[in-house]
Amino acid sequence: MKKILIVVTNEALVGARGRKTGLWLRELTDFYHEIKEHFDVDIISTASSRVPIDPLSLMEAVVHKQTRHYYMNDELMGKLKKPMTPDQVKDRDYAAIYFTGGHGTMIDFPNHPGLQQLTASIYERGGVVAAVCHGPSALQNIHLSDGRNLLAGHVVTGFSDLEEKIMGMYGDIPFSLEQALRNQGTLFQIAQLPFTACVIESGRLVTGQNPASASLVGKKVKELLKEVNPA
Repeated sequence: MKKILIVVTNEALVGARGRKTGLWLRELTDFYHEIKEHFDVDIISTASSRVPIDPLSLMEAVVHKQTRHYYMNDELMGKLKKPMTPDQVKDRDYAAIYFTGGHGTMIDFPNHPGLQQLTASIYERGGVVAAVCHGPSALQNIHLSDGRNLLAGHVVTGFSDLEEKIMGMYGDIPFSLEQALRNQGTLFQIAQLPFTACVIESGRLVTGQNPASASLVGKKVKELLKEVNPA
């Protein structure tokens, strides 16, 4: 069975005011729900300490039955208690890599050597690279073996400046994800309405705009992995 590597943040605070952040839970559980019957899954983080979960995202575990189901799943949540780190996994074991979101990713995902190496290697072996919401922050400045920027020329999406402002987070984020992705030589697209699903498939690169997009990202990755056969 093909394996998918899921990456989660290990940062619990963001901004000068120390706003609480962490993994946006639904961006893990919705994706996992779509692919769990078809692929084995490993979860890594940038540190081996317990993965923080954004308190706001836990509200969905109260009102959303599926999110609550996985939040109560000891096997899945156990992977977040002491996660593996990038140096403990091998790129050749995975057909795809998926970056979950949460504002914490803007701190520990960008320019992380281990994550960059895994991503470039999986992609160059014919695998799929996927990310949702703030997860695309990990895809900045990844260069392939021929020197090309992974994102250059691709159509992508991610959490927009407008959505940051509506959430009241624009003054706390370390950079504008929307502008950072545009600066990678991409065509950046978003949904007409904030917080509604938007998923972009650009070759073997799949990006989702916000939490509402995570399930569709999972479906796209599942479809693509039926078509491609990573070495």
